[in-house]
Amino acid sequence: MKGTWIEVKIITKSEALEIIQGIFYGLDVKGVAIEDPNDFLETEKGPLTWDFADINILEHKGKAAMVKGYFSVEENIDEIMEYIKEKLEEIRSMGIDIGEGTLEYQKVNEEDWANNWKKYYKPTKIGKNIVIKPIWEEYKESKEDIVIDLDPGMAFGTGTHETTRMCIEALEKYIKEDTVVFDIGTGSGILAIAAAKLGAKNALGVDLDPVAVESAKENVEFNKLDNIEILEGNLLDVVEGKADLVVANIIAEVICILVDDVKKVLNKGGLFITSGIIHDRCEMVINKLEESGFEVVEINKDGEWNCIIGKIK
Repeated sequence: MKGTWIEVKIITKSEALEIIQGIFYGLDVKGVAIEDPNDFLETEKGPLTWDFADINILEHKGKAAMVKGYFSVEENIDEIMEYIKEKLEEIRSMGIDIGEGTLEYQKVNEEDWANNWKKYYKPTKIGKNIVIKPIWEEYKESKEDIVIDLDPGMAFGTGTHETTRMCIEALEKYIKEDTVVFDIGTGSGILAIAAAKLGAKNALGVDLDPVAVESAKENVEFNKLDNIEILEGNLLDVVEGKADLVVANIIAEVICILVDDVKKVLNKGGLFITSGIIHDRCEMVINKLEESGFEVVEINKDGEWNCIIGKIK
């Protein structure tokens, strides 16, 4: 898939990167990138359907710390810029030093990004035995390895980000032979595939984005799995039956919207593994889960992210 995207860039300081990137969370951003000179790395999530999580490591290209957000060319860029300017002023008024705090935008070619990031995406081990292997990379596996062959394309989910890792580690812990798994916002299909590889009876991935659905189906084929179904649409609109475990690596606000629907499709004692939750949104998700009849049985943290696991009482 090829196209042009609007890249909005905020130049700031390393210590302000987290709060600055939070500005984009209130917008319909299609991807977020961070450049931190303290790390001598650029971390990037490509445009298109990449959510607020998956990060790939790229080479450092400059000395200024910056956050970049990617938007569809159909968006009203003037409104976006005005919103960001207001938020920057709010942050300044809180006494936070954001450095230059300058704001600019440009159109970028998606194809240039898509052809660049793959060379930095290498096999990654997650949890005890899971290895995420890009289909273009060689990997000598051990007897204990559970290898997932993956080409995420423009869909969210490479396995390199904290939220994805925590979800996979939770799946490793809780999946049993007879477990039926629903993966909401499946993206590249990585969590549904991991569930199947870990021994789940069946896995189903659902996503609203047709690009993600196409990507997930291709990745299921790469892994030669026959117990996974990938569907396009909303959870309750397209799913039949019930699950023992539902996993959603999205963002806190969407998770809160989904909680009651998830409860309807979970068997008694079923688990809801949620991630994509920044620290400031953690309490919000916990409260919603408890209000809806879930018992919060586990909260894991990695970097600035949380993975919350709820169980139907």
